[in-house]
Formats: sequence, structure tokens, C-alpha cells
Amino acid sequence: MNIEQLLGYFGALLIGVVLGLIGGGGSILTVPILVYLLYVNPVTATAYSLFVVGISALVGAIRNIQKGLVDFKTAIVFAIPAFIAVYLTRKYLVPAIPEELFSIATFVVTKDIAIMLFFAIIMLLASVSMIRNKNNVLETNTQVAYNYPLIIAEGLVVGVLTGIVGAGGGFLIIPALVLLAKLPMKKAVATSLLIIAIKSLIGFIGDVENLTIDWQFLLTFTAVSVCGIFLGIYFSKFIDGKQLKKGFGWFVLVMAIYIIWKELS
Repeated sequence: MNIEQLLGYFGALLIGVVLGLIGGGGSILTVPILVYLLYVNPVTATAYSLFVVGISALVGAIRNIQKGLVDFKTAIVFAIPAFIAVYLTRKYLVPAIPEELFSIATFVVTKDIAIMLFFAIIMLLASVSMIRNKNNVLETNTQVAYNYPLIIAEGLVVGVLTGIVGAGGGFLIIPALVLLAKLPMKKAVATSLLIIAIKSLIGFIGDVENLTIDWQFLLTFTAVSVCGIFLGIYFSKFIDGKQLKKGFGWFVLVMAIYIIWKELS
């Protein structure tokens, strides 16, 4: 095992630790680690990311179900359009994207470059969400109410985005649950993990039918990430999650700028 592979598996551990510490965000590192440290093709990396994100979120969701924090009705209303969208995106939309999209002078924008640039834009949005860190919204026990058309529309949009970039999309789902379903923040965070787990794993099924999966590598990488979650949960007793989330947001911002620079240079 060379130094880059070791760094790649250390990155898998870091993904889990961040998820355990701040409850989300770590999965946004999965694709860059797979692409730049382990040299996985971007399309395959987004597929592997769905599996890693799905299993990691499922571990968190099971813990939250045991604590009684998951709102199952909201999860179902949001998850159904989301998992349909993510499955169709991975099964039909991603394979349909041509290998070469367009060229500017001598620079050819390929499918792989476009996916990584789009991913970097999602990272920028996620970093802003984490840096601003406005978790004080609707902390009161507001009566849960459903804006069904908007929840379904948001589920479809998040599903397509998840399908393209392979990230969980918690930074989009949590505000939607707070604003559209009037869930208190703690319940929104807990419920989002169940939604992310369902749609990511169903989206991955669309890839199993299209791609050759290296199951030994994927299961090892995922197992290391899940170990990281339990480490993160342990460390969360001693570390202030809000400050850490803001710091991690700045790290994601720098990573996004690096990806844009690397893909365009």
C-alpha cells in the first residue's frame, strides 16, 4: 500500500469522524478523496460516495431512531420523490451525459471535468451553509405542518443533485425540513439522516446495473468511515460542535477552490 492509498483510507476515517462530530458534512469529502488520492474515475467515485454516504447516514439514523428524534411521516414524504429522482439520475441521466461536452479554444470540457466542477459548486454552497451555521432557526416546539407540493419539489431537486455529485445534500434537506415541514432543528437533522440513507442507497442501486463495482475496496473504505463515526461521536463529548462546523466549512471552501483550480488548470 503506497502513501496515497494510506492517505485515502485516512481520509475515509476523517469522513466518519466529521460525521460523528457535527452530524453531517463529512460526506462532501468522499468524492475528492476517491478521485485525487485513490484515482477513482469521477463517475465511479460519485457512485461509491452514494454507498459510503448511505451506510454512514444509516448508522446515524439508527442512533436517532433509538432516541425518538426521527419524524417518519416527514421522512417518507420527502424521501419518495428524492429516491425516485436519484435512482433515475444514476440509472439514465449520468450515463447519457456525453464524454465531451464542449470546448473553449484548446480546452475541452469532458464529462469528468464537468462533474467535478459541478461538485465544487455544491461544495461552495455547503461551505457557506456551514460557515453561517444558523442552527437557531425554529428550535421551539412548533406544530409540524406540511407544504406537500414544495416538499415534493425540493425532494426531486435534492435527488437529482445527489445523483449527479454523490453527496448527501444535508445542507439542502435540513433547511427544507425546518421551513417546509416546520420541524424543530434537532428533529430536522435526525430525520435528514434517514432521508439521506434511503435516497443514497437506492441511487447506488442504479449504478450497480451500469458500473463494475470493486466491492472489496468499497466495503473496506466504508467500514473505515463507519469506524470514524464512532470515534467522532466519542470526541463530540469534548469538542464544541458549532465551532468545529464553522472551521470545517472553511476547509470545505478551500477544497472547493482547489478542485476548481485543478480541473481548469
